[in-house]
Amino acid sequence: MYKNFLKRILDFIIACLGLLILSPLFIIVAIILYFVHHGRPFFMQERPGLKERVFKIIKFKTMSDKRDAEGRLLPDADRLTPIGAFIRKTSIDEIPQLINVLKGDMSLVGPRPLLPQYLSLYNEYQRRRHEVRPGITGWAQVNGRNAISWTKKFELDVWYVDHLSWKTDFNIFLMTLKKVFKREDINQKGQATTEAFNGNN
Repeated sequence: MYKNFLKRILDFIIACLGLLILSPLFIIVAIILYFVHHGRPFFMQERPGLKERVFKIIKFKTMSDKRDAEGRLLPDADRLTPIGAFIRKTSIDEIPQLINVLKGDMSLVGPRPLLPQYLSLYNEYQRRRHEVRPGITGWAQVNGRNAISWTKKFELDVWYVDHLSWKTDFNIFLMTLKKVFKREDINQKGQATTEAFNGNN
């Protein structure tokens, strides 16, 4: 009952309250990033969700669009702005995803939505992560986040699918708060973003 009914209701209610409470911060950050990123405070990107249906995730923009002489985007580490680094460390960039939760694209807790190009690289076991809605936070995020291997992430994602319950979600939520305050496991060592999945790592 929780998985198929109550979880969605709680997601909607908590997301509404979250946006209401965080609206002053949301507005201030959006205004700052509007000027920093020349009128583009948000980052939107397609991600596969429940049953691999693709939606557009919404986050605060943390990287510039700087390119090299040939018009190619610079590496992520070179495009991460100072304000973007702070927003990412404090997880403020995740706040707009509450809109995705309201829309039903995402849940508060679940496997993190990854890139569409990874779909063809998953084996059947890894593909099971799409049996539930993706989340703003999840079991893999509170057990290493970007500091663990892809293999371990997928193991943790599937574990969550098999153990989804209100108690699991509540524990993950509490552990997430602890991670946010401690600013742990934001990135892999020496990288601004996590390493791309190639089907083997």
